[in-house]
Amino acid sequence: MSGLFRKARNSAVPGFGLSFGFTLVYLSLIVLIPLCALVFQSTTMGWEHFYRSAASPRLLASYRVTVGTAFAAASINTFAGLLIGWVLARYRFPGRRVVDALVDLPFALPTAVAGVALVSLYVRSGWIGQFLEPRGIRVAFTPIGITLAMAFVGLPFVVRSVQPVIEDLDQELEEAARSLGATSWQAFSRVIFPSISPALLTGAGLAFARALGEYGSVIFIAGNMPMKTEITALLIVAKLEEFDYAGATAVATVLLLASFGMVLALNVIQARARNFQEVGITKG
Repeated sequence: MSGLFRKARNSAVPGFGLSFGFTLVYLSLIVLIPLCALVFQSTTMGWEHFYRSAASPRLLASYRVTVGTAFAAASINTFAGLLIGWVLARYRFPGRRVVDALVDLPFALPTAVAGVALVSLYVRSGWIGQFLEPRGIRVAFTPIGITLAMAFVGLPFVVRSVQPVIEDLDQELEEAARSLGATSWQAFSRVIFPSISPALLTGAGLAFARALGEYGSVIFIAGNMPMKTEITALLIVAKLEEFDYAGATAVATVLLLASFGMVLALNVIQARARNFQEVGITKG
């Protein structure tokens, strides 16, 4: 039992009993109890009613739109977030602090404001849309617009997950690889990427999970056309407006399980990656 709970040395916070108790109470009030209430509400309706409420053709179409655009946005953010994190971590240039602050802007900016801004840019008469639509590229009120909105809210998760890891990387390893004749791509793919891939995967997974439940920034640019550009969060709100609380909780439970499954899978992958690295270090 003593090996299970380890006492922190010279800890500035109160003892384990008090701090652990506060942690459990706070997480229960803020996270656990509301989520349990959501799941419990959906279980009281019976499996058949739950299936009818959460698996109608319109909802299945919204799942495809939501998951597809969320995956596309997370894929875009994986590449863009890695590049931005690399630039912020490795280079010093005028305006770097401004760029670094802009990365966190989606955290502070109301998502509805972001949605309105994206619509004003990409509609036919918008600053960017007026050049795209005459060429057959329509962004607003299409899945492309939904992807852009989800990419906007998900980018900080990737950048903030990768940037600290890149800053902590020992550049001597890269120099050693170069001295042994490795090209820039070989040094990145064999030395750098294995070290940052767990953080990159975490950021991408968090961005994907965030996009699944996004509403404010998407609702204005989606167009909300049934079976085409409706997102699942919109249908949850629609059910609430119709006072179909059981149906709303059923659909919300589906999104909750999908997000939780993503986060749980990321934790398992990270744990296995750490174990693999520890085994490699031990053998080395």
